[in-house]
Amino acid sequence: MPTPYVHVVFTLPRRLAPLALQNKKLIYGLLFQTCAETLLEVARDSRHLGAEIGFFGVLHSWNQKLEHHPHVHCVVPAGGLSPDHQRWIHPRYRFFLPRKVLALVFRGKFVDALKRAFADGQLGFYGELKLLAEAKAFAAFLRPLFRQDWVVYCKPPFGGPEYVLRYLGRYTHRVAISNHRLVALEGSQVTFRWRDSAHGNQQRLMTLAVEEFLRRFLLHVLPPGFVRIRHFGFLAHRRRAALLPLCFQFLGRPTDLPAVPGPPPGEEEGGSTPPPSTSTWSCPQCGGPMIILERLTAAEMCLRSPPLSSARFS
Repeated sequence: MPTPYVHVVFTLPRRLAPLALQNKKLIYGLLFQTCAETLLEVARDSRHLGAEIGFFGVLHSWNQKLEHHPHVHCVVPAGGLSPDHQRWIHPRYRFFLPRKVLALVFRGKFVDALKRAFADGQLGFYGELKLLAEAKAFAAFLRPLFRQDWVVYCKPPFGGPEYVLRYLGRYTHRVAISNHRLVALEGSQVTFRWRDSAHGNQQRLMTLAVEEFLRRFLLHVLPPGFVRIRHFGFLAHRRRAALLPLCFQFLGRPTDLPAVPGPPPGEEEGGSTPPPSTSTWSCPQCGGPMIILERLTAAEMCLRSPPLSSARFS
């Protein structure tokens, strides 16, 4: 969409990480639910924006050291539809929505959701957390959560739709650690790079025993079928076919999808890939024209295909 985008990150307190690890599907689902409710509710408030917004969220469960650190990244168009769907409302302030208000609402909603889940018997407690199965112990466990500020981080706005597309391509489908961060495997130890945000994002090296490296990596395996990228508001699957054309109309742009910028002339891969173009195919979700990003030869498709099963060669 032809508008700046805002990046908002909702993070669970460290105190809740062990409980989340034992109840991944439930806690991660509540994290998505309460993040969405918080953004939608605060944005609807006429004191802040007074609009219906749309956004998507991406779940990450790790930090740079591969430790368990559940948080959701939300990418939000800066503005929204008026309540009567008759105009586009631009944000009044550069920070889009007040961070402290978001943090307070998020904390209240998540703790209330946890209390309901406990009352309904949906939470499991194992090992060191087994004592929390008692109502008084669980209430005492939750009480300190109201004595600390919850972290909601609002990053500066994105430059526009082209920047967002580049961001999506390199960020949303990340796993806990990518190959380029792996430095060495020597004997029974693994060395990898990590970014130290507490000291100006300096690049540092960490060496772990193979067993500890694997343990940390496997902390971030999601429950089967869990959806880690979700859409809300006017970007929700059931609403966007009707509301997205209105958004584009009020923003002064036709309702087709924004074009993806191609590489400069002569820099296409192998010199044979044309710049992106539209086609006659329509998206089954929003109805917009599909965008051709790249054309592959049969040989290139074989190179990018998953490896053949070893059973084929037995």
